[in-house]
Amino acid sequence: MKNARSGRRSTNPALYIHLPFCLQKCNYCDFVSYPGQTATAMRAYCRAVSREIELLAATYRPGAAATIFLGGGTPSLLPGGELAALLEQAATVFGLLSGAEISLEANPGTVDAAKYRLLLAAGVNRLSLGVQSFADDLLQAMGRAYRRQEVYRAYRLARQAGFANINIDLIFGLPGQTMAAWQATLTETIALEPEHVAAYSLQLEPGTPWGDLAADGALPLPDEELVLAMYQEAREQLVGAGYDHYEISNFARPGYQCRHNLSYWHNLPYFGVGAAAASYWQDCRWQNHSSLEQYSAALAAGELPVAERETLSLRLQMAETMFMGLRLLAGINLATFLERFGTDARVIYAAELEWLFSQGLVEIKGGHLKLTERGLPLANEVFRQFV
Repeated sequence: MKNARSGRRSTNPALYIHLPFCLQKCNYCDFVSYPGQTATAMRAYCRAVSREIELLAATYRPGAAATIFLGGGTPSLLPGGELAALLEQAATVFGLLSGAEISLEANPGTVDAAKYRLLLAAGVNRLSLGVQSFADDLLQAMGRAYRRQEVYRAYRLARQAGFANINIDLIFGLPGQTMAAWQATLTETIALEPEHVAAYSLQLEPGTPWGDLAADGALPLPDEELVLAMYQEAREQLVGAGYDHYEISNFARPGYQCRHNLSYWHNLPYFGVGAAAASYWQDCRWQNHSSLEQYSAALAAGELPVAERETLSLRLQMAETMFMGLRLLAGINLATFLERFGTDARVIYAAELEWLFSQGLVEIKGGHLKLTERGLPLANEVFRQFV
């Protein structure tokens, strides 16, 4: 370890803007979000985020942002003018690299042609639609505030407005979901020809309606074998349709990988602004207050709204780089790891890798440490070796 160096890399961070407003809370959602807020409350929150952007830039003086991602909540619920103003300020205060990816999450039913045009004019060049399913019964059970036909309308209007980079989010392993229903959702997704598809297995957290029902044994969840079969079905259908399976849950047309999320998977610096948003910069990680009141009060007092802060040891940064990087099907570039940390991953993690190799869960190809086909569905077991 004596040759280990700082884990710092690019000074061009990713920028995440958290907009925690939604029409209604979904039954599985444990994100920090606040349904039913007024337009006045949303505007006041945007003013607070604007102040945080200014304070962050003045405090840390980062390079121009490489990507911006507006997430939530449902960012598309906010007035288009507020979204445009935040993007303009971020571009002015942080700066933007040429050709920066600017993504916005949207839910069907919260967007129309005028808002799409405004967002495009403001610089948004990647749209992420939270579809989740094309089955109305499952959408209703999830607590989604739209139905199948609104998905088609939202997608059609986005294309007509000029969006050339669209992601569709999907969830499998839902209560009551059959393989036939999942296959139909995949078929309908592929027929729309989005540039990117994210297919996530349902994760249940305590304190959510579904999480509590599952804890009581009262939620009709598919068994593990069916959930794994659904994952393999997604891989087969999407890869067969020409998508590159580049991350455990993500598929893209060539040239359309999500650059913002790649920053996370490569464990690169990022700033998060907004309630509950997290940042990682120069060996430190911090998270903002999740309470809107505490968040806004700190900024009104001229302070960054940090609730928790920690300095990351080099060993922890290496561990996080390992298990985040192994999410990518290309794996971890061992030469890049050595350059970044001054130590060889094969040496520092010799014992862990010996076991993983013996189980056939990882392999080294072309200088990259990566999951095998056997390791892919057992990825969490692999990641636990580095925690």
